[in-house]
Amino acid sequence: MKNVWFLIFKRTLASLVTVFIISLIIFVGVELLPGDVAETVLGQSATAETVNAFRQELKLDLPPHVRYAAWFKDFLQGNFGNSLANGRPVSGLIGWRFANTLFLALTTAVIAVPLAVLLGMMAAFYRNTFFDKSISIITLSFISFPEFFIAYILIVVFSVHFNIFPSMAAINSSMSLGAQLHAILLPALTLTCVVTAHMMRQTRAAIINVLSSAYIEMAELKGIKRLRIIILHAFPNSLSPVINVIALNLAYLVVGVVIVEVVFVYPGLGQLLVDSVAKRDIPVVQASGLIFAAAYIFLNLMADVLSMLVNPRLRQT
Repeated sequence: MKNVWFLIFKRTLASLVTVFIISLIIFVGVELLPGDVAETVLGQSATAETVNAFRQELKLDLPPHVRYAAWFKDFLQGNFGNSLANGRPVSGLIGWRFANTLFLALTTAVIAVPLAVLLGMMAAFYRNTFFDKSISIITLSFISFPEFFIAYILIVVFSVHFNIFPSMAAINSSMSLGAQLHAILLPALTLTCVVTAHMMRQTRAAIINVLSSAYIEMAELKGIKRLRIIILHAFPNSLSPVINVIALNLAYLVVGVVIVEVVFVYPGLGQLLVDSVAKRDIPVVQASGLIFAAAYIFLNLMADVLSMLVNPRLRQT
């Protein structure tokens, strides 16, 4: 057990180092943007004195390493500064939008994970049949299509022709849970089409790999039904790769929703990031980018830890 805790500690330390490196990349990338931030925000009509005063307020007159150290320290303390667009605290802008993004990701996961596991088990059960080949073709098609294409198809079908769901996923705190779920169902279905394919195919491949084991052959020789073998024997022993791919897709759901949020005008962190880039709202862009990166790294860490706990062989690596 001590070896497991040591491996978890090493993975955690590596994740923290990765977050630090990404924060450097984000800061340097913003620094390399052409033009002057103060002049861009204030406009061409601003006087030189106003620009200089604004630069001092943003600490742009300080050396880059000093500004980075102050920015990263404030980020760790939860102080993201103020928005250049409206002067409001960035933490207030990000808080409820990130909660909306997590709500969309959680709703998608509730739909996609059971569906992907079920389809993967059925594809393994009906291996090389018409059902298996049809599911593979459909999932490969969803992987090949861009997210915005799937989103627009769903909008045309369910919003324009049948008028079942709204084309804009606008939610607020005054709405009931049922109304919020109704509003976000189309973006959730869009993300489900994308992530289900990866999880289903990995589940199918993992189960088929386990089915070639000797103890599975012994179970078949004993006359145990194949469906029972898959559910009670093959699937539990193939959990390690399945959990890993599920965790990776959950990480994608959190950080890869930018396009879907823009298409459906969903008030999430991805939509805020796109708007802030257009306005060149640097504090919001930096905070949003680092939050996305930290969330993705944390979920990858969870995938590694769960894989080690499920598969004893990984504890020795």
